[in-house]
Amino acid sequence: MNLSPRNFKNVSFRQLQVFECVANLGNFTAASRELHITQPTVSMQMKRLEESLNTRLFEQVGRQVHLTYEGHAFLTTCREIFTAVTRFDTRIENRIETVSGTLRISGVTTTEYFVSVLVGAFKQFYPQVNFSLSILERENLFRRLKDNSDDLYLLDQVPKNIEVEAIPFIKNPLVIVASAHHPLAKRKHLTMDALLNETFLLREPTSGTRIALKKFLESKAITLNIGMELSSNEALKQAVASNMGLSVLSQYCVARECARGELVMLNVHGFPLVDRWYIVHPKDRHLSPAAAAFLRFLLDDGAGVIEQIVRV
Repeated sequence: MNLSPRNFKNVSFRQLQVFECVANLGNFTAASRELHITQPTVSMQMKRLEESLNTRLFEQVGRQVHLTYEGHAFLTTCREIFTAVTRFDTRIENRIETVSGTLRISGVTTTEYFVSVLVGAFKQFYPQVNFSLSILERENLFRRLKDNSDDLYLLDQVPKNIEVEAIPFIKNPLVIVASAHHPLAKRKHLTMDALLNETFLLREPTSGTRIALKKFLESKAITLNIGMELSSNEALKQAVASNMGLSVLSQYCVARECARGELVMLNVHGFPLVDRWYIVHPKDRHLSPAAAAFLRFLLDDGAGVIEQIVRV
């Protein structure tokens, strides 16, 4: 029997499934019913299989088909392949089930609005993983990153003086918000020029939101009237809701207040200002199985999970 790579590479997994079914039932028609395909399709698949292997697999006597010597040998090979695939699948499932341990994650303050949602979704797949979460001001987080204290870090600005691997995983839309009672709240189209006389309440200069806003303003040669700086998103939202001024915050941060009608996202040309969130870890750090699994989860499913927040 010719099983050279030149011929065997043309054999499909589906052909192996059809072949085993025909070999077990001894009849093309019975195999077609078992597999829910037409009898001509079964015949065509077996003809192509024999052509790929350059050998006869079946002999037909009346309505029954019998395996040739080569057919019996190939059936053994076919079952070995199915066993290997099943073994691989079992190993992968066992690996998922046995990912455990404590995963240490640090994030800047704005991540508090979505990190718990990510953790909850992840634990549905990996219930044995426990989390230690730290929500920190940027400078404190950078110190932990420099000391290699955690497995992964969630940041909106990548540090320039620490060697890290930084992988972007979701967008971070920054929006201008106002109180629902602000005179601009019902305006449908605004430009930045219309906001120059407004009072802005902003995060401290070292925050990721403020850094991204500064880049935008400098590119447009715009100067805002900053009436107050606060290091707390919650304090900023309360001040804006009290009609003390406008602010620029992550859309994830204000989604619930906007849904409740306490705040309004202004429709300003150039906004949302789209920044990025990054998954960061020290360069060359070996990731634990739990950290590697969480990283894969964030890249594959993180955006879909977090987008649910802005749809509340």
